[in-house]
Amino acid sequence: MTELVQDGAPAATGAAEPKLKLGALTALVVSALIAAGIFSLPQNMAASAGAGAIIIGWAITFVGMLMLAFVFQTLANRKPDVEGGVYGYARAGFGPYMGFNSAWGYWISAWIGNVSYYVVIFSAFSSFAGLEFFGEGNTLPAIICSSILLWAYHFLICRGIQGAAMINIVTTVAKLIPLGLFLVLVFVAFKIETFQLDFWGRPELGSILDQVKSTMLVTTWVFIGIEGASIFSSRAEKMADVGKATMIGFALSIMMFVAVSLLSLGVLSQPELAALKNPSTAGVLKAAVGDWGATLMNAGLIISVGGALLAWTLLAAEVPYLAGKDGTMPAFLGKTNAKGAPVNALLLTNGLVQLFLIITLFNGSAYLDLLYLATSMILIPYLLCALYAVMIAVRKDGYQGAEGAAGKDLAIGVLASVYGCWLLYAAGPKYLLLSMVLYAPGILFYVKARSEQKLAVFTRNEMVLAGIAVLLGLIAAWQLATGALTI
Repeated sequence: MTELVQDGAPAATGAAEPKLKLGALTALVVSALIAAGIFSLPQNMAASAGAGAIIIGWAITFVGMLMLAFVFQTLANRKPDVEGGVYGYARAGFGPYMGFNSAWGYWISAWIGNVSYYVVIFSAFSSFAGLEFFGEGNTLPAIICSSILLWAYHFLICRGIQGAAMINIVTTVAKLIPLGLFLVLVFVAFKIETFQLDFWGRPELGSILDQVKSTMLVTTWVFIGIEGASIFSSRAEKMADVGKATMIGFALSIMMFVAVSLLSLGVLSQPELAALKNPSTAGVLKAAVGDWGATLMNAGLIISVGGALLAWTLLAAEVPYLAGKDGTMPAFLGKTNAKGAPVNALLLTNGLVQLFLIITLFNGSAYLDLLYLATSMILIPYLLCALYAVMIAVRKDGYQGAEGAAGKDLAIGVLASVYGCWLLYAAGPKYLLLSMVLYAPGILFYVKARSEQKLAVFTRNEMVLAGIAVLLGLIAAWQLATGALTI
């Protein structure tokens, strides 16, 4: 039987789990960011926006996500004692219940995102001769193969976080090669007259504001993972490397995201891009160089998502593990095996991924449906981190000897908070309401965690917030059952 250790203590041999260096942390961020999303960006962005609106959307995203990346860098430097990244900051700033909700929302976003990765990776396989039976990635053969891959990753990670992180470095390098070739070939095929065609979008796409809003969940989706290094802060060799890894990952990713989406608009028009099957980079490169281009990009996606799934399986399990260790979630989630792997958190996470893979077989959920739902779950945790950065800058908490930096960090925190509010507005009521269906059941986990510590469950304000979450969850569930609300 696997030996379990509370608190991630060293194994019986006395050998501590090796710490993650800057290269491993950066690879986790890059692998989490440059995944399935970048291979589907051309179609996802063009589905409801013209080139002009897409440029505006990326400009807003650049500023907002840069501020958010700075927020994580600042919090890593000013609050090195706070573990857990996204949820740890929310708990430190807004109390245990909001910290729990941040952990819960981030965790659900991560594993639902993993479900979408399995769907899109086998959709890419279906483009190869003889593998058409994988369809859109949600057929029975696709679900069976996804399940095999899911549990292969599970047992790999159970052999130790460090070994899985090293494999992730290799896959991160491998995925950048086909993407680099894509950018070169599409740049050569780029035609300015195609790019300028219906620059501000066709009338049926709506106003510029509507088009820009439509890009927000997509651009946010591809940047989920920017906080990846902060999640693993407790495993980092040097705390300063957490901020460095975050900024390196952001810089590399934003350049590639913008280039892929904008250069594609110079190869195919907006309606042509919108009609492509995902991964849409395959269709773009096919138009540029022929059939072999599609084969290259589908193969590239498989390599990319293969690596990203490893990174995101690590990230998805790390949050409930850390939350179980410190009492934010039930204690059984904070247990590790002799290799330092969070076995219970990993089992629960991958069990839910398995369940949702089976559900996609029966309700036909596709990549974009899962993408939007996963993104909506992480908007509140991101906003709470930005607000916490504002809070510590105002109080100069953690700025001993560096009080002069508080003003700059306050401005960054305010801008990141404004961006977080804009994302909630851009997402619209539908996906926020859907997210409540998933937030509300988390209360049961929170109640168990508090009862284990013999603590009062809610303050008066927390009781009100919990009641609102349950009420909205029930309304959304009823509307889903009656067909008034759909994913």
